[in-house]
Amino acid sequence: MPTTSGDGWTYCAQGHKHWGIHGAAGLLARHRDPGGTEWVLLQHRASWSHHGGTWGIPGGARDLGEPAEAAARREVTEESDLDVTAITAAGEFVDDHGGWTYTTVALWLPALVPVAVRGLESDEFAWTPVRDLDHAPLHPGFAASWPAVRTL
Repeated sequence: MPTTSGDGWTYCAQGHKHWGIHGAAGLLARHRDPGGTEWVLLQHRASWSHHGGTWGIPGGARDLGEPAEAAARREVTEESDLDVTAITAAGEFVDDHGGWTYTTVALWLPALVPVAVRGLESDEFAWTPVRDLDHAPLHPGFAASWPAVRTL
């Protein structure tokens, strides 16, 4: 009988090791200020975590049958104090590795609100201008998907 919890390691058809036996999802929180600068909320991953010390988006394992958007919203709530309950999703991007997927769910926030860490998976959260992402030490999965998700 399959487990309902998505916590655990698995391998995709490409031979990569991934967290989330039922796939994973993350939340790309974005904002455009009045001057036209675009911002993304990045999570500085705890050093002990997979790809620790890199910057990415809050996310994690999907539970069995859990929709990607629900998982992304749950994960951001577990990892931070950001309240996204009233924000409508702007789009999704599915990174399919063959047998394992990571879905990025994008939201546009009306303001750059301070975001505090909740739990042990993050060292900090920071709003980062999109123009600076090319110079940041990004989580490899986020870096690879950024060209596709930047238009969401």
